[in-house]
Amino acid sequence: MLQVNELNQYYGGSHILRSVSFEARIGEVTCLLGRNGVGKTTLLKCLMGLVPARSGSVSWQDKTITARKPHQRVQAGIAYVPQGREIFPRLTVEENLLMGLARFPARQAHQVPDEIYQLFPVLHAMKHRRGGDLSGGQQQQLAIGRALATQPQLLILDEPTEGIQPSVIKEIGAVIRQLANRGDMAILLVEQFYDFAAELADHYLVMSRGAVIQRGSGADMEREGVRGLVMI
Repeated sequence: MLQVNELNQYYGGSHILRSVSFEARIGEVTCLLGRNGVGKTTLLKCLMGLVPARSGSVSWQDKTITARKPHQRVQAGIAYVPQGREIFPRLTVEENLLMGLARFPARQAHQVPDEIYQLFPVLHAMKHRRGGDLSGGQQQQLAIGRALATQPQLLILDEPTEGIQPSVIKEIGAVIRQLANRGDMAILLVEQFYDFAAELADHYLVMSRGAVIQRGSGADMEREGVRGLVMI
């Protein structure tokens, strides 16, 4: 599992992450909720090594990875789908997906795994189109597909529903649940869309002002008033 212990981070004199601790288990969806500006994306960047933590620790599969570089965390089986997707707009869909295979030897990195096209059939239909020509929802599916090409055991998703049409949100939700049900992957989902998170969460965390202020079972989110904490 992923274990985060007493993580702190500052930007200048601002205390952005305040002693954040939580865990995310294989086979479960852990949802992190909170309004804009509470530190969610900063936390994810710390988990990926894109931003160094000032103090605290991050462990994955019982090994401390706090000091590891981003590519070393990818090699360890962690994949990150950033907010804004960050696909390569001039590359084709297929070329974007092949980029996800870069961590494997060349003999294993020449063909997109069939599973990705099975999860997202639209990517197969559009594999020769440039990524920049896809709709926002299709680009989000491409970004998730590229992350899955790394064959992760931990998938981190930063607001995958942002700017996406409802039909594609439903498709992405079904894929996330399918991945979790396989039992070989932990999923950490950062989300502002309460209904999407509530439908998927096995466990939830709520952040405010850089700290986790509430946590619990996904089944209890409505009863425990989580909607009121994250809805503006």
